[in-house]
Amino acid sequence: MEGLKSMRSAPVYTCRIRHLSPLVRASTLRYVKAPYRNRVSMTMSSKSFNSVSASIHPLEGSKLSHSDNTLPSKVLDLWRNANAVCFDVDSTVCVDEGIDELAEFCGAGKAVAEWTARAMGGSVPFEEALAARLSLFNPSLSQVQDFLNKRPPRISPGIDELIVKLKAKKTDVYLISGGFRQMINPVASILGIPSENIFANQLLFGSSGEFLGFDTNEPTSRSGGKATAVQQIRKAHGYKALVMIGDGATDLEARKPGGADLFICYGGVQLRETVAAKADWLVFNFKDLINSLD
Repeated sequence: MEGLKSMRSAPVYTCRIRHLSPLVRASTLRYVKAPYRNRVSMTMSSKSFNSVSASIHPLEGSKLSHSDNTLPSKVLDLWRNANAVCFDVDSTVCVDEGIDELAEFCGAGKAVAEWTARAMGGSVPFEEALAARLSLFNPSLSQVQDFLNKRPPRISPGIDELIVKLKAKKTDVYLISGGFRQMINPVASILGIPSENIFANQLLFGSSGEFLGFDTNEPTSRSGGKATAVQQIRKAHGYKALVMIGDGATDLEARKPGGADLFICYGGVQLRETVAAKADWLVFNFKDLINSLD
């Protein structure tokens, strides 16, 4: 039994913006001002399935000006020269939160989704939120198998193309998730990511298929787990430049000493403003990351 997966489209939350001046670039970008406590700047695209592509960087208290509305060259250089890229799965690689989808399938969707929102916002320790959510519906092995058969993975637009391009550049790709291997393995198979490059949780079942809990030995089963996983990956392979891409507070945590050099916040499914405000780069469309590799 292997990894778990996230599916189903969560609402896209966008921040209020006002247009400044249209500037011509390869991707037809418009620069706008973002309301993140005057700490970040964004670039906005009018293309690609009505999505927004945005570049964010800390301004450290300085006032936003037109010259600030560009992606710092250091961020772009790190992205282009990364030896490894680690992706969150739920609401990033996939368009859903896997545990929310499984809970809904088992009849406890609303209550579990409320816990997920709190956990992803960083207001509750991850291990506490994970245990609480699972206890609301105690999925059996047969329920999980039935769920996987009836609800195949829903991959985010452009992620497959991005991963193909990264591989062509000889960049190693990893999936790091607080979700479950039973759901993530099918996703990895679709994207051609080897099982040894998956860091995720594992549901545990008894001899009769009854739910027993989850493996607490997995680093991603607790707060700070993604940072630990990224640090382990970097130490094992000696990567000089490593990037983390995700949407939640647990993904942001991966940008720690010995961990990710760069955190890219993906807001194409869920935009969590407290996370985006601290990101090195905010994008709403994987196409922008693909184009920036050229």
